[in-house]
Amino acid sequence: MKALLLYPGFPKTFWSYDEFMKIAGLKAFIPPLGILTVAALLPADWEIRFYDRNVNQETDADWQWCEIVILSAMLAQKQDFLALIQKAVQLGKKVAVGGPYPTSVPEAALQAGANYLILDEGEITVPQFLEAIAQNQEQGIFRALEKPDVTTSPIPRFDLLKRDEYLTMAIQFSRGCPFQCEFCDIINLYGRKPRTKEPSQTLAELQTLYDLGWRGSVLIVDDNFIGNTRNVKRLLRELIPWMQERHYPFTFLTEASVNLAEDSELLELMNQAGFYAVFLGIETPDQDSLQVTRKFQNTRNPLLEACQTINQAGLLIYAGFIIGFDGERAGAGERIQTFVEQTSIPQPMLGVLQALPNTALWQRLKQEQRLLEGFGGLEVGDQNSLMNFVPTRPMAEVAKEYVEAIWTMYEPRNYLRRCFQQCLNITPNPQLQQTMYFPPGKGLRLLAQLLWRQGWQRREIRLQFWQQLWAILRTKPQFLNMYLGLCAAGEHFWEYRVLARERITEQLGFDPLTMPNSVEQELATV
Repeated sequence: MKALLLYPGFPKTFWSYDEFMKIAGLKAFIPPLGILTVAALLPADWEIRFYDRNVNQETDADWQWCEIVILSAMLAQKQDFLALIQKAVQLGKKVAVGGPYPTSVPEAALQAGANYLILDEGEITVPQFLEAIAQNQEQGIFRALEKPDVTTSPIPRFDLLKRDEYLTMAIQFSRGCPFQCEFCDIINLYGRKPRTKEPSQTLAELQTLYDLGWRGSVLIVDDNFIGNTRNVKRLLRELIPWMQERHYPFTFLTEASVNLAEDSELLELMNQAGFYAVFLGIETPDQDSLQVTRKFQNTRNPLLEACQTINQAGLLIYAGFIIGFDGERAGAGERIQTFVEQTSIPQPMLGVLQALPNTALWQRLKQEQRLLEGFGGLEVGDQNSLMNFVPTRPMAEVAKEYVEAIWTMYEPRNYLRRCFQQCLNITPNPQLQQTMYFPPGKGLRLLAQLLWRQGWQRREIRLQFWQQLWAILRTKPQFLNMYLGLCAAGEHFWEYRVLARERITEQLGFDPLTMPNSVEQELATV
């Protein structure tokens, strides 16, 4: 069988880092781990051609060559995903699809013409699909009621990647999360019982990347890396000597729940293993909103202190925030801004609350008849969409606070100040000579572009940039790469805040930062 594996393109999003990628000479942030794992599950005698359309695109000759097209997609990739299905159908090719988007909304893929829906987790459903193909079945929907044992998962086909086009490589250690946040679809997709690979499996994946010549950042894509703390510590205790023996070829970043701050042993092990950053789902500093959305793990200890503890353990903090929870008091956007300033989190990902399909939030709002079908993020698939449900406070008020927060937090001087302060907040790991890693050629290109843009062209931050750069060189030279990387990412976010404002303006029908008096007066009376 000749299979063309395609990963659809992303629109501009918070995480696409478009302008940063341009100046660094890169194409994409991370590779698509899911479809690379599917590739490893396919029979050895299948011929495979793979394209991540965010890096390079397939040719007409590839379409003519293939017998089947296999796609995987997330919600944000909806537009290109559906277009690729339709193209395959027009060319008379069989189409098999999978991934989080079709798993959550299979109807869209079926309507577009997909023949095979390989849903849920591939370790179970890919063999079902292969059996159907062997029996010459023309179509099928393959689902799994149970969750697979991830210790049987193969090493992803990293060899298919154009690795030098990515900022970081990616591996997965666990699936699932023990918590019950109402808005989150992870527990629907992967369950509340975290399933982990064996340490030997993870080391084998890292060895594969090492043997392929990769040196630099590795994102552990788990939705909650510390969901099973016992097994995480088992991994880290084996990872530390592995890293030491190879003189720390990688630096790691991952996503974890805020209760990471409660486990000093875990923080120390992550530090020794070469972790330099963690993404936290903080969501909001409003305790009542955390209770409403069932994010109880964020209410046990003060969030500000948790962030300080994690910084002191040697980790840079990325974080997600949400506005628009039920019962939310006015001024939520300002309170998020205040928290971000207090913690100096450089890149706060702020989004308007979305009810994702089949989540507890979706089910509750459906029962309350508050869902707005065909509206908001389920169409746009990005963080800067209005709610797809009727909120408990005026939508225009939420939109105004969202855009004001994005606009202010990513004002260039504010952003650079947080980048600088975050680097000062972090306790350095003496074993790591550098935190973020750039290949020498691309690192030099990035530095030259950055010195020109922020050290000269942008007059409003020119002096600030040089003063902070000099201070980093004097006080924390091992953080130079991290600081420069954060500064360079600002080039993306300064464009992104304009895009976010434009998208919300399009949906509202007016610019929330210059809200008409009639709307202001109406909100004042609510």
